[in-house]
Amino acid sequence: MIPVYGAPEGVDALVLVRRLGEHDGPVLHIARDDARLAALAEEIAFFGPEIEVIALPAWDCLPYDRVSPNGALVAERISALSRLQAEPGKKRIVLTTVNAALQKVAPRSALAGAGLSLAKGESVSLTDVAAFLEADGYRRTGMVMDAGEFSLRGGILDVFPAGASQPVRIDMFGDEIESLRHFDPETQRSGEPLLRLDFHPASELPLDTASVARFRTNWRELFGPKAVEDALYVSISEGRRHPGAEHYLPLFTEGMETIFDYVPNASVSLDHQAESAIEARLELIADHYAERRLPPRAGEPIFRPIPSGMLYLDQEGWDAALVKGPCFSFSPFTKPDGAAQGVEVGGRPAPILTGQQVAAFDAFGELKTKWANSGRTIILAAWSFGSRERLTLMLKEHGISPSRPVVSADEARALPSGTVALAVLPLERGFLTDRLAVVAEQDLLGSRIARPPKRKKRADQFIADATEIEAGDLVVHQDHGIGRYEGLETVTVNGAAHDCLKLIYDGGDKLFLPVENIDLLSRFGQEGDGVSLDKLGGASWQARKAKAKNRIQDMAAGLIRLAAERQMREAPLLATDDGAFAEFCARFPYTETEDQAKAIADVLEDFATGRPMDRLICGDVGFGKTEVALRAAFVAAMAGSQVAVVVPTTLLARQHFRSFSARFAGLPIKVAQLSRLVTAKEAAQVKAGLASGEISIVVGTHAIMAQGITFSDLGLLIVDEEQHFGVKHKERLKELKADVHVLTLTATPIPRTLQLALTGVRDLSLITTPPVDRLAVRTFIMPFDSLVIKEAIAREKFRGGQIFCVVPRIEDLDPMAARLREIVPDIRTVMAHGRLAPTELERVMTEFGEGKFDVLLATNIVESGLDMPAVNTLIIYRADMFGLAGLYQLRGRVGRGKQRGYAYLTWPPHHRLSAASEKRLEVMQTLDTLGAGFTLASHDLDLRGAGNLLGNEQSGHIREVGIELYQQMLEDAVNDLRAQNQQAQKIERDWTPNINLGLPVLIPEAYVADLPVRLGLYRRISALASDAESEALAAELVDRFGQIPSEVENLLSVVALKRACREANVEKLDAGPKGMVVSFRKNDFSNPAGLIQWIGTKGGLVKLRPDQKLALVRDMDVAARMAFARDLLANLAKLANEAEA
Repeated sequence: MIPVYGAPEGVDALVLVRRLGEHDGPVLHIARDDARLAALAEEIAFFGPEIEVIALPAWDCLPYDRVSPNGALVAERISALSRLQAEPGKKRIVLTTVNAALQKVAPRSALAGAGLSLAKGESVSLTDVAAFLEADGYRRTGMVMDAGEFSLRGGILDVFPAGASQPVRIDMFGDEIESLRHFDPETQRSGEPLLRLDFHPASELPLDTASVARFRTNWRELFGPKAVEDALYVSISEGRRHPGAEHYLPLFTEGMETIFDYVPNASVSLDHQAESAIEARLELIADHYAERRLPPRAGEPIFRPIPSGMLYLDQEGWDAALVKGPCFSFSPFTKPDGAAQGVEVGGRPAPILTGQQVAAFDAFGELKTKWANSGRTIILAAWSFGSRERLTLMLKEHGISPSRPVVSADEARALPSGTVALAVLPLERGFLTDRLAVVAEQDLLGSRIARPPKRKKRADQFIADATEIEAGDLVVHQDHGIGRYEGLETVTVNGAAHDCLKLIYDGGDKLFLPVENIDLLSRFGQEGDGVSLDKLGGASWQARKAKAKNRIQDMAAGLIRLAAERQMREAPLLATDDGAFAEFCARFPYTETEDQAKAIADVLEDFATGRPMDRLICGDVGFGKTEVALRAAFVAAMAGSQVAVVVPTTLLARQHFRSFSARFAGLPIKVAQLSRLVTAKEAAQVKAGLASGEISIVVGTHAIMAQGITFSDLGLLIVDEEQHFGVKHKERLKELKADVHVLTLTATPIPRTLQLALTGVRDLSLITTPPVDRLAVRTFIMPFDSLVIKEAIAREKFRGGQIFCVVPRIEDLDPMAARLREIVPDIRTVMAHGRLAPTELERVMTEFGEGKFDVLLATNIVESGLDMPAVNTLIIYRADMFGLAGLYQLRGRVGRGKQRGYAYLTWPPHHRLSAASEKRLEVMQTLDTLGAGFTLASHDLDLRGAGNLLGNEQSGHIREVGIELYQQMLEDAVNDLRAQNQQAQKIERDWTPNINLGLPVLIPEAYVADLPVRLGLYRRISALASDAESEALAAELVDRFGQIPSEVENLLSVVALKRACREANVEKLDAGPKGMVVSFRKNDFSNPAGLIQWIGTKGGLVKLRPDQKLALVRDMDVAARMAFARDLLANLAKLANEAEA
């Protein structure tokens, strides 16, 4: 091992670039962890932009884990190994980590034939491609959204290749590939074409016939014949993937290799501290193997570990791999005098200039002159493009010039002497060499991390996600009441195929609803006890609906009154100096996401109206709602108004107080706290300050709402996590709200809040964009397993993180503490609960926050708003005793930094879950995407009911009409009361036309095979409101599924006819080979004189029958019916509109 001295972080990247130029072959560098690997890749891209860099990360799970590695990470590994296997001796830099290098990989021979290449114009069988994808770990889905998924629809194959940034659509013409195009997974619309597509497997675990047979043989030889009952063995034998099966990879392959085999003749180097990381990892592997060989605890399944040597290198194997060629070890320190061996490269850390910004920039200006005089290139490394722009402005403010943005070190070197090159480079610390002076953003400004905005997932998609109907769900038909949806069924009517939704009613009665009338159907909500199906043709549904409608109309009148009263009131106009506001915003250490920026703009707009704002900010946990509140508070306080920030818990009050105090430091704004954590004397001083106006912002719990508290001039009330306040506190909040601006922050809106938002009484801003490095929390729902919990704690400790362990009751704390001590004896645990004295609670939270403990064992006191980025694992015991919103909030406490969070929702192994508990946990499993808070609120509506919008009730199912119809009726009632023409509004909603042309109307299964996708399209088509929308959807269908079949064209045309029927008040249109009959709703047409006159111009072709129906008599074949119907309805709609004009 040859030491390389004078190589702090940053300099090591320069040395690797230089080493590649000197060495005839690849350079392999082993970083201590994934974070260092990622930073090195970016640094090398800056210092050697022309160099090919391949990164091989490690699995994100522990040795002998029961969970599989993350799919995106596996895709990255396979892509790296495939490229290395294809060109083993190519000059490039290969980066990996200690954990990845110690783990063996599939042999190069296994990867040689594992890929697949497709090119435009090539002949291929899509069925064969799909079989290849399934065997290589791709998941078949209805709609491709994520890496490793594919979807086959007739002659179109959508696939998201492993390791790719975008999915690809393969369009066939017969057996020939007609086109290859990237497409947007959100809109499903395709984009730029490709000439060639290369696939890599999506899993390191091959499931082809030969590999499965090899696994079965090796398993039985290793573990004996009794082991064939193991769930993992059964799953793999049946060709199904099993969680954690990757840890048995050696049983699937013929031999294993290492990363060193993939890069023969490489120059190898080790990161600073890599040796200690190797030692720790080898020890962990040995410990886990020994642990897994122990007999399982009572009631827990057997784990059969393969010998560690099969999957991992031991110390001897590691040493043997390193002695094959020269191996270097980086050190940030200078070479000691008298050291016999080693190379000195002359790098050293840059000076830290942090302190007061003015002093720091003055010092930087002096150093800049000195460095320029010594011939050094000066580079200022910013974390993001946003922070680079801010640094540019700051340099100008402090008179430091010139400065130029650059994308590479070569660009920086080409600048005139003394120019500051501004680069985006993720350096924690700067460094100096003979030719370079690199200063990191943190050296100059302190610890700052800026994140670029991530591509936004459309907010409307979140609302749509919550309204899907599945087979077995209870649904409500506007005319027939509550039934059960059983699926789609094709019915033949007059010889023509017609897709219908099959509904089952009381007594087994069936109703087949044509798909174009799907708008008559709504979800009832999740099935509750005592909900019975209606009788088809029975009177009880209409009676219940009428009764509900009356109540809803009264409620709507109350809502309108509330909103109108608020509109009539005046609130202070709040405005601020743009420069001061921009300066305050610049203190935010992140780049605002698109949604955040819009929410802030919404609030500022509300402030400028002179009427009281009542806005709900709904954003998932950790998505940046507090920043919106901080900026709103700044505007209000700088305008001379007082701000009250009300939170449900003392811990959240403490956190917000610290956040607000830090952001308002140095401004003429006094921030105070009022909660149990404040002494009586301090509380009295705060109350006096609020009354006198001395205090601008107060942060606190419901203590703020106490009767003895008066404000000098309260202008803004910020309510965080409103759902945690009780009825009395909410009534008191209403009193505070009368004439002030109100901003409510929530991740899981209570049903009442959500409904108010949806009906337009409160304004709603959605923040659905996650921070750029945020990963969704991996959620495991299972009986309590000591070994899994031990692994979870070990994993988090290994990552340098902390753990929340939450129990439902105070009396559960001591037994759980004892159990944790038994499972992990060396763990440092501290307890927190609501009965602790305020000072003790403060001490516990502070010490845990400082990292003095590994595990915080607590009740749900940690549920609300706590922000501890080091906590990335959550263990909930007796998860069945928590509510849905509570579980979601708790899960939101972890995974708030760049590390993936893990949540374990457990219950006692032999405890039977109630149906309601099981449903709640199922919902948690499905809400695994980032930003699922809004969807959760809809689930919550189902599980708890909507309650009374105007009263104090939190829950109670809307049993009469179901949740969706209830909301629609309420929205209609509100709109009716607001509208000038109430009757017109009612006509539009209360009925739907019935059209029968004897034409096939459906989306054929051969065109769209996936049932949920088909049903979703039916919903979208039935909701088309204009010809322009129809054309746009038709273009999308062609793009996604190929040429539109005639049956789908008919469906689009029938929906367009329905729109014309509504305009003309046509209730029913029947057509056959001898003509067409039109029935008017209630035998009423708005322009009878015009109708008679028009009929007279038709020469007997159109007649008005005695029953007030219109008849068009003539022979018409199937093709002509649609054209005649379109022409007839267009004329009737024109006549009806003339009457209204």
